[in-house]
Amino acid sequence: MSAHDQLLVVIDPVARRSDGESVRIAKDVLCGGSEAKICLPEGPEEFARALARRGSRRPVVIGDDRTLLRAVSLLHRDRWLGDGALSMVPVGPSVDLAHSLGVPRSAVAAARAVLDGVVRRLDLLVDESDGVVLGDLSIPAVAGPGSGANGASVWNACRSLVRTLVRPVPPTVVRTHRLRVEADGVLLSDLDHLVEAVTVRTGGGRAEVTVRASASGDPLIAKALTVTVSGPDFRYRADTLITGPVRTRTWTLRPGAWGLTLPSAATTSGG
Repeated sequence: MSAHDQLLVVIDPVARRSDGESVRIAKDVLCGGSEAKICLPEGPEEFARALARRGSRRPVVIGDDRTLLRAVSLLHRDRWLGDGALSMVPVGPSVDLAHSLGVPRSAVAAARAVLDGVVRRLDLLVDESDGVVLGDLSIPAVAGPGSGANGASVWNACRSLVRTLVRPVPPTVVRTHRLRVEADGVLLSDLDHLVEAVTVRTGGGRAEVTVRASASGDPLIAKALTVTVSGPDFRYRADTLITGPVRTRTWTLRPGAWGLTLPSAATTSGG
């Protein structure tokens, strides 16, 4: 059996607790089509050790978006991403990021893609602290699916809905920020201009930077390999994680820096 058929399957504990049946099904598919070593880490340290001891086996993670981010971060710091490919079976509270990258939502379809799929090279945003961004970056931090502990964001949304049923909705207050934004050294916005939000999206070999000003009008959009944002303390949301406050941060796009195993063209529609 070739090394390509030997898998290291690391199953996140949150996935095991939240949907044990999907985990079992994914294990059955993977073990039925390959030689698979199963690892059941109980925390971040054991998760990191399991990946570090992968040897020549192909790493596969079973978990949600945070599991995917943790795995890519660890493999990036291990300087392995350029040579190998990661595979994922999405199981857990939030899998929107994985699905946006092309991973099927179904545990069966995703596990089959691990065995029969193809490697797609994807762009990666890396900051000066070796933090990684797989999809979208937003400044200031904006709550999204999977953010907050114990479903706090969902609970807040429910409370807001109840309030709207008993009294009129107050006018929306638009918060503005003073941020200096540079794309490949070109100044897009300075501290003397108020902005509502800055977003950065990967894909296509360049980062797409969008600066939305507080005044009415079309947003400013630029393509760049390096994006620097600075200003008074700000927080940012990178994929599912909120970081900050920071005063400056630079992100560099690395085109095709990591590989993710996805369904082949013939099977994508069935995911």
